[in-house]
Amino acid sequence: MRTTLTLSDQLAARARRDAQRLHLSFKETINQALALGLDELEKEKRGKPYKTKPVPMGLREGLNYDNIAELLARSESEDYK
Repeated sequence: MRTTLTLSDQLAARARRDAQRLHLSFKETINQALALGLDELEKEKRGKPYKTKPVPMGLREGLNYDNIAELLARSESEDYK
């Protein structure tokens, strides 16, 4: 795609120096730099992963933790027999 960009003189000079150093065309250098910059913007937008801190809750009295069926039934408010 062809488009027109207006770069500051300092940015254009920096891109030309990098193009020479990397043995790339000016166009390739600008495309790579723009792709890297957009990748970083997307990372910032996503932010840090959400983390929760575990909290010890202990065991409740009166429950039989060896009987999973009973625990599931009680958690779903069903009568267990």
